[in-house]
Amino acid sequence: MEKIMVFIPMYNCEKQVTRVLEQFDKQVCKYIQEIVVINNRSTDNGEEKVRAVIKEGKIPTQITLLRNEENYGLGGSHKVAFNYALENDYDYVIVLHGDDQGSIRDVLPYIKSKEYQKYDCMLGARFMKGSKIDGYSKLRIFGNKVFNTLFSLVLHEKVYDLGSGLNMYKMESLKSKYYLQLPDTLYFNDVMILMQKYRNMNVKFFPISWREKDQVSNNKLMSFSMSLLQMLRKYIFSKKKYLNSDMRTKIIDEYKAEIIERSK
Repeated sequence: MEKIMVFIPMYNCEKQVTRVLEQFDKQVCKYIQEIVVINNRSTDNGEEKVRAVIKEGKIPTQITLLRNEENYGLGGSHKVAFNYALENDYDYVIVLHGDDQGSIRDVLPYIKSKEYQKYDCMLGARFMKGSKIDGYSKLRIFGNKVFNTLFSLVLHEKVYDLGSGLNMYKMESLKSKYYLQLPDTLYFNDVMILMQKYRNMNVKFFPISWREKDQVSNNKLMSFSMSLLQMLRKYIFSKKKYLNSDMRTKIIDEYKAEIIERSK
């Protein structure tokens, strides 16, 4: 049986992370060998919330809580998770953000049918047929669709979402650790899409449900939009040079995280 790990990035989402963990009932956990929550140096009580869930012992699979040595950003937390998965011989990693906007159940049909085995990555999409969005502003929906269209035109294939909080990656496709050179910021997923095209990876988008209730977005719309345009410009005019460069603003030799709590 293939080993599947769930990675939950957590940064200041104490109000939501318990709800995220409560998604993992017996029906879900029979496919999951471990849930790894990575605390990216939160300043709230999210870590205590996760520890309480672990000590309660109601989730029927192993849970490990890690704390990054420093704030590595969302992309940096992905790198900690991917390194951990490779070191522990996992075949696949599911990414589910800790702010309770996505549902793990949206990926279950593809796991049950084993369709996920056909792809290097499966990317949850909020803006394709079959998806459901609750509480998302019309401005943000419009902005996302505009950039989905721009990326589709540049890559010559349909892009339905540049970075939702529910994705699944085949670790075989990440063994080279090319992801280490990617930005440690919120732009990590956007560059990953360019890299997947550049490396001829087999990618599938699938519809997901998405909700905004009490979450706080870390995105600044204008600066994020300008960065995406700059990213596309570099890809168009110097694709090979850009995607083989180190895109980090700070070079980190090793992405370290400490084990804070682990279920028995």
